[in-house]
Amino acid sequence: MPSNSTTRFSNRVENYVKYRPGYPEEIVPWLQNHYEFPTSKVIADIGCGTGISANLFLKSGYTVLGIEPNAPMRTMSEQLLKNYSGFKAINGTAETTTLPNENVDAVVAGQAFHWFEVGKAKTEFLRILKPGGLVILIWNERLTNSSFEKEYDQLIINHSKDYVQVDHRNINTDSIQAFFHPLKCHLQLFPNQQVFDFEGLKGRLLSSSYMPAEGEEEYRVLADDLRVLFNKYNRDGLITIHYDTKLYSGIFKE
Repeated sequence: MPSNSTTRFSNRVENYVKYRPGYPEEIVPWLQNHYEFPTSKVIADIGCGTGISANLFLKSGYTVLGIEPNAPMRTMSEQLLKNYSGFKAINGTAETTTLPNENVDAVVAGQAFHWFEVGKAKTEFLRILKPGGLVILIWNERLTNSSFEKEYDQLIINHSKDYVQVDHRNINTDSIQAFFHPLKCHLQLFPNQQVFDFEGLKGRLLSSSYMPAEGEEEYRVLADDLRVLFNKYNRDGLITIHYDTKLYSGIFKE
């Protein structure tokens, strides 16, 4: 886990809130159909961030404990989710949640598992989960199928600080199966997309911790290159980014 993983998003909060993709609402009924997962269950959302994944479950009536070590992101989650009585933000990490033993029915990690110290996180999840508890790992994986998506990915590689090292795609199905061992996990895919004008596309790009931030020396060249790419591929002033939303889930504690 990179040493700055708990602080590297502190200057990205506004763009993160505005431009990060949400998760398909179909995820919740899918989980309810495949597991014993009524809305009376209590969820620990690990690496809760600004509350994108927590919101998915709160809307359906679950109680969510948002575990987040980054103070600006945790504060934002409290602000954005203040109308949900079932939400509580907690200063903690995947490795040290501060929750009591056998306290929750499910652990969720949305776009966060690749930041965890896997061995310590597994020990912690087993400690805080009740018997029969679920682990639910979610990623929006940006696709690189279209010409625009391929060139956009190359632009990120060209301008990023450590994208290749921290890209969540370094986590594969085999490594996640190893995390669930000796039990099994299931992978389910859901289509997802975002449609942006240029300012939205720029905000989406700058929400990533590995990109130069506004004010940094490399930012102007990045913005110029992004404008060239947008002008090349936009249709009626809009561009589409497609995702596969990957849902890994399974009983984690017998």
